[in-house]
Amino acid sequence: MMRDKAYYMISVVSRRFDVHPQTLRLYEREGLLKPSRTDGNTRLYSDEDLERLSRILHLTRELGVNLAGVEVILKMREAMESMERDFNHLLASLRDEMRKRQEDPRGRSTHALVKSGPARVIPIKKG
Repeated sequence: MMRDKAYYMISVVSRRFDVHPQTLRLYEREGLLKPSRTDGNTRLYSDEDLERLSRILHLTRELGVNLAGVEVILKMREAMESMERDFNHLLASLRDEMRKRQEDPRGRSTHALVKSGPARVIPIKKG
């Protein structure tokens, strides 16, 4: 809900980051920023939007990256963050499974789909 967060109008963001409001509108048209809108269609920037804007300005001003490059970098960053979340979820699941297996006195999972018994050796006749 909008009441739980701080939001800033375009004029405040423009002054804070020393960016012309038209530049912020351009970033929105290019899909780099997606500010919220009021019922009257006024742009409202959240703290997350300001963090993203800060990244965009760092890439463009300090590193000389063009907007197409910024878009690629931001998408790659989002993909990496998503993979990191997935990896952490998988790692937590594996740790939970290992903990369960250590608690099992037989040392193996009781939830196996196929029960394993002792291995049998079958002699093969050549000839």
